[in-house]
Amino acid sequence: MVYCKVRQAEIYYEDFDEGTPILMIHGFSPDHRLMTGCMEPIFEKRNGWRRVYIDLPGMGLTKNYHKISNSDEMLDAVLEFIEAVIPNQEYIIAGESYGGYLARGVIEKQKEKVLGAAFICPVIIPSPENRTVEKHKILKTDTRFIEKLSKEELEDFRSNNVVLDEYTWLRYNEEILSGCKIGDDNFLNKVKNKYGFTFEIDQSDFNKPSLFLLGRQDSTVGYKDALDIIKKYPRGTFAILDKAGHNLQIEQPQLFNNLINEWLDRIAEYRGR
Repeated sequence: MVYCKVRQAEIYYEDFDEGTPILMIHGFSPDHRLMTGCMEPIFEKRNGWRRVYIDLPGMGLTKNYHKISNSDEMLDAVLEFIEAVIPNQEYIIAGESYGGYLARGVIEKQKEKVLGAAFICPVIIPSPENRTVEKHKILKTDTRFIEKLSKEELEDFRSNNVVLDEYTWLRYNEEILSGCKIGDDNFLNKVKNKYGFTFEIDQSDFNKPSLFLLGRQDSTVGYKDALDIIKKYPRGTFAILDKAGHNLQIEQPQLFNNLINEWLDRIAEYRGR
């Protein structure tokens, strides 16, 4: 197991291959498997990218994080991790949900080093009551398959997904639930009370290749709030995918792969100039 010690945590991470570093940040309560599950298949056919997947404090295998109490300190831990593991380098960042919120914090703090950014169903507005979200709606159900699930499994599956079939369940269970089950709920509840940064983000334009992947049926963070910051990302593709909720990467895997690959192509081209 590989750990990086920062002031307020020992961050577990997984590090693959060599090349341009990409820091992958998962959402609130799962662990790095959320990001390895959707991103690693893309790099089976791409060389020259170093992928760094972290477990955020209170999640996964990261330890000794109990002095952290808010998102500012979570961000500090991520920034210290970057300085330790990819020091004095330009890098790319990809964040899902809360990880997308942290990624925008990273960009605000060290924009000059970030070569590009991808946001998967990102938190735009930290306070849930202030978000514009969609009403939860299930669009596809494999009735024969869901009969095999326990009552508790089905209840959770139905509340978090818009496509209910075997493929979605297997990935949801392996990549998301597996991490949620080992998260530190007491710690997470503490941070949730101070979920928003105490400073403003998106204060200036981010003029490098970026990608916003938004679920048309996302009832957790929605998609409309992201459109309010579209002018801050002049090189941003904003894609709103139908038949996709907050687990867009699992429910629309083909579109996800195509759009991530195209984003990486744009970054390679940008660097080549």
